[in-house]
Amino acid sequence: MDCSPLLDHHVGTGVCGCCGALRPRYKRLVDNIFPEDPEDGLVKANMEKLTFYALSAPEKLDRIGAYLSERLSRDVARHKYGYVCIAMEALDQLLMACHCQSINLFVESFLKMVRKLLEADKPNLQILGTNSFVKFANIEEDTPSYHRSYDFFVSRFSEMCHSSYEDPDIRTKIRMAGIKGLQGVVRKTVNDELQANIWDPQHMDKIVPSLLFNLQQGEGTDSRSPSPLQSSEKEKESPAELTERCFRELLGRAAYGNIKNAVKPVLMHLDNHSLWEGKVFAVRCFKIIMYSIQSQHSHLVIQQLLGHLDANSKNAATVRAGIVEVLSEAAVIAASGSVGPTVLEVFNTLLRQLRLSIDYELTGCYDSCINIGSKIIKEHEERQFQEAVIKTIGSFANTLPTYQRSEVMLFIMGKIPLPEVHPAVGSAKSGYEGSRMIQMMLLKSLLQVTTGFQTTNMLTALPSSFLDPLLSITLMEDAEIRLLVLEILISLIDRHDNRTKFPTINIISDISVLKLKVDKCSRQDNLFMKKHSQQLYRHIFLACKEENSQWPHFEALYALLAVISMELANEEVVVDLIRLALALQELALMNDDGLPVFNRCAVHALSAAYLNLISQLTTVPAFCQHIHEVIEMRQKEVPYLLPEDVFIEKHSVPKTLQKLEGEVLFLQSKISEVLGGSGYNADRLATPYIPQLTEEDRLSKRKSIGETISLQVEVESRNSPEKEERTPAEEITFETLKKAIVDSVGMEEQERERRRLVVEKFQKAPFEEIAAHCGARATLLQSKLNQIFEITIRPPPSPSGTVTAGYGQTQSRSVPVYEMKFPDLCVY
Repeated sequence: MDCSPLLDHHVGTGVCGCCGALRPRYKRLVDNIFPEDPEDGLVKANMEKLTFYALSAPEKLDRIGAYLSERLSRDVARHKYGYVCIAMEALDQLLMACHCQSINLFVESFLKMVRKLLEADKPNLQILGTNSFVKFANIEEDTPSYHRSYDFFVSRFSEMCHSSYEDPDIRTKIRMAGIKGLQGVVRKTVNDELQANIWDPQHMDKIVPSLLFNLQQGEGTDSRSPSPLQSSEKEKESPAELTERCFRELLGRAAYGNIKNAVKPVLMHLDNHSLWEGKVFAVRCFKIIMYSIQSQHSHLVIQQLLGHLDANSKNAATVRAGIVEVLSEAAVIAASGSVGPTVLEVFNTLLRQLRLSIDYELTGCYDSCINIGSKIIKEHEERQFQEAVIKTIGSFANTLPTYQRSEVMLFIMGKIPLPEVHPAVGSAKSGYEGSRMIQMMLLKSLLQVTTGFQTTNMLTALPSSFLDPLLSITLMEDAEIRLLVLEILISLIDRHDNRTKFPTINIISDISVLKLKVDKCSRQDNLFMKKHSQQLYRHIFLACKEENSQWPHFEALYALLAVISMELANEEVVVDLIRLALALQELALMNDDGLPVFNRCAVHALSAAYLNLISQLTTVPAFCQHIHEVIEMRQKEVPYLLPEDVFIEKHSVPKTLQKLEGEVLFLQSKISEVLGGSGYNADRLATPYIPQLTEEDRLSKRKSIGETISLQVEVESRNSPEKEERTPAEEITFETLKKAIVDSVGMEEQERERRRLVVEKFQKAPFEEIAAHCGARATLLQSKLNQIFEITIRPPPSPSGTVTAGYGQTQSRSVPVYEMKFPDLCVY
């Protein structure tokens, strides 16, 4: 029985009393490591004896630990901090030396002592306990522990990270100790499946905010430049840098299933401290996250950010803009890994936020009904948010391969409201303006996606389901929308970055200085042009007929013609493009559509600039000479038909345009002659270009196009070879077309009025009247069906014979099957 605590006491280096020799050996060895004066430090010789004893008799480790813990608790209570430091040093050395199965019980005593130090009020004791815990955390244990808990240490170290001690130096030391302690807990538990899961929300909600708090506190100090006298050693030990290192280590150890628990506290911290609006710190946090986690897990962070954006959809625009800005930065980093399996879901979320923002801007509230306490929406903030979303869509698109980008382009195109296809777009409050803004924003998004788009097979990358609705938008009356579509077309076709070589329309005397990249047209490009070239030409031609087209529109049209010539031109395409340019000249000359003088001069200038370019690309000397002669003549006599005098701020366009003829015009006969001699199709060149009008033009809301189509179809049907007797074709003159158009406009108005009356009747008429009306229509329909059935359904010959009708004629009587009399042999 150990009675030594009652019989003797510790004095200095030894033990006095009548029973000192009866004390267990491990206690004597422990007592001997403490010097008489604590300033002398640990007695190394005796420490070596204690270590040798612990290694020789590992079963005594738990008793050694318990006794050291008892001494330390007593010394802490008596404020003998020198002996406390010696006890902790001894514990550290024993931990480093011993790796036996009995180490677990010793560790329990050790952690109990560390806990005692961390609970003390003295900062030095807290730092001492933390340092010992960090040393322990770096030890790889041979045997697992089933019952050890680190909950206290997570809570205490997190509390130290938020220390508000008065002395700034001591406060910094305490915070750094807390960060190191959290780092030690993570290292000790993250790879041990038997430990409490450090990735649980209860732990992550303490660890991550503590690290972010210190990372944020270092923002101000990092921006100040250190004085030359400051050592780099001190710089490295700043809390912010230590925090970042710890945070990166934590995220680097996160497995697939733990990413969500690690990122969610970051989102909550940024919400609680309103850090989205500043953007800088939020972007920094997520850059650390994206660069620290495994690259194949990047899409999980993206998905969480998208979900957080949806959760904040009714928050202030500045908050949403901050989240979108972070998304944009994260998407660029995620390009090295993966954006994830649900690519379209990413764009769907962003486009949904875009629509919501437009509704907020137009309605002025976040909810469907305006409340007294509703937030005030600032239009300029919503516009900034919309621009941020569009930028982010571009960032995401740049990370995708070509085939996925094509899918995204098709997806966005499906969201764009087209006239008469999506008659009601946006909320009831937004109306037409909402539809227009949605069209604008989605087209801007599409332009971001197409920027830098390069494909070897245009036919598969730009299917009809994408190209047809896109081209139909070029016929809309809104000039800004048409300009966006032209830029999208240029971006899609330009695969060699030639667009930058044509910032403005001008007459280039020598295109070799532009260093254009022109490749031979591939087989896939030829197939694409065979299928879609007439569509492109027609929309270019019709775009030049728009009265509200401005300077940028003609620059875009010139760039579009130029990139088609360099990217998709074979011999047939070159011929058609020249015919198109000459048709534009004819359009400006005839002026059947009543274009303003500026537009007519602009079309002349566009035609001249493009013919100058295509003549140098074909390298046919006679063709180049003719174009050059006409341009020189225009410079002398009619300079306002050249781009240098039209597309300037103070242009020299006259108020009226006189009739033009002679040498200032490009002659189709001359061009077909010179190019025909060089192997081009002279017959096709001599044929004037006439745009092929299709049913698609109804989307433009221009009645003349639609009615011209119907006339064209009617004429074709009359001339069909199926009819044996052909009726003489009616001569269609300008007056005939004009009359048909005017009549059709009147009929359209009558039809619209009739529809309005029907809708109004069903909205306002009593229920009985509507029911009676519908019943009458049903009765009429049934009677018609009965007549049809009576005519078409002929029963078999009735055995009952025939009935004699009037005037001596016989008529078969319709007898129901069940009344017919069949022979016995036919009855079963």
